[in-house]
Amino acid sequence: MLSRVADSLFWMSRYIERAENTGRIVDVNLQLLIDVPLQQSKQLKKNWTPLAACLGSDGYFKKYKPRTRPTYDVVADFLVFNTDNPNSIVSCIIAARENARTVREQISGEMWEQINRSYHWLNSREARKMYIGAPYEFFQRVKEISQLFQGLTDGTMSHGEEWEYIQLGKYIERADKTTRILDPEFQILDQMGSAISDKAPLQWNTVLQMASARQAYQRLYLSDVNPEKVTQLLMLDDSFSRSVRFCAQNMDRALRRISGSKNWDFANPVERLSGQLLSYLSFSTVDDFIEDDCLHEKIDEIQKAINRIGSAIQRFYNPIPEQEYTPPTSTKSSQSQKSKKDSDSSKESKTMEEDSESVESLDFEATPEPKDKTLEMTEASGQSQSGSSTGSSQSQSQKTSE
Repeated sequence: MLSRVADSLFWMSRYIERAENTGRIVDVNLQLLIDVPLQQSKQLKKNWTPLAACLGSDGYFKKYKPRTRPTYDVVADFLVFNTDNPNSIVSCIIAARENARTVREQISGEMWEQINRSYHWLNSREARKMYIGAPYEFFQRVKEISQLFQGLTDGTMSHGEEWEYIQLGKYIERADKTTRILDPEFQILDQMGSAISDKAPLQWNTVLQMASARQAYQRLYLSDVNPEKVTQLLMLDDSFSRSVRFCAQNMDRALRRISGSKNWDFANPVERLSGQLLSYLSFSTVDDFIEDDCLHEKIDEIQKAINRIGSAIQRFYNPIPEQEYTPPTSTKSSQSQKSKKDSDSSKESKTMEEDSESVESLDFEATPEPKDKTLEMTEASGQSQSGSSTGSSQSQSQKTSE
């Protein structure tokens, strides 16, 4: 398969998954403003910076709105409609559609119709009107964009190499966003201090809802929400579809099916990195994450490992020249460039032999570096998502992660 085709399929899937995660996270936090007492709700509305950081968009917010107060309505609009933000829902759908347009012969007609229909709806007055008057229904429809697309992908596309690249993009994006959701650094309730009694249960319930894990948690544990069990479910469960371990399993499986290598071996640096991450998660316990209040540091290590995998994918499979992300002059413009992202990327061009030797191993025992909460603007050849959620790149500037 051509690198251009693989790159477009990979990022098309990532952008669709990112749009869904952004919609869910913004929706849950808007609902949270109703769940807390009125006085605390007013205080929470004044600062949504942690939410922008969670989605890898705080750097863009500071850049394009340096003198604007990060109130809930301003940040929410920036995360949904603003095309200056490559991680916004509209920007993600624009980028996904552009990627899909370049590989229309590789995807089914139903997949293209779903992306194209979603693109036109999000750029319509109807979508803006629904967002203002019925935000819950708006975000439900945003989530259905991704769910319908992934269902059509599984049901109408041959499960060959092209399909594997789509799965790879979906699961690497999902793993990144799950770590960001779980990271206590990005919880907006933390800014309230002790102003809210019994803050912990409400905060961890919010985490479960942002990961669509509330019912899965109830069926599995049949108990009140507590941090240990939430961490177990979202990090180490091997059957929940949004846990980091489940995503790592599917990333590793997709990579091996693409190369044809065996489970006990690796054929390239990407598979070595994905195997190391999967092994770490498979042989870890929840105590490894929560002891000594080191959850943030451990999650930071996982995010860096995911970013290294994304960078290695870009260098090994998709060595396309770097291009800068240019915000579209109009949300209806089909000429917008695809934004690519994630952190720890190498901007220098390397030969394939050098890449194979230079990709560093995962060092989970190393002392973690302080977390950079601004969006990592490029990954590998660079291209949003936080962007991403924080917390891999196309050939254009960030959309992520991260």
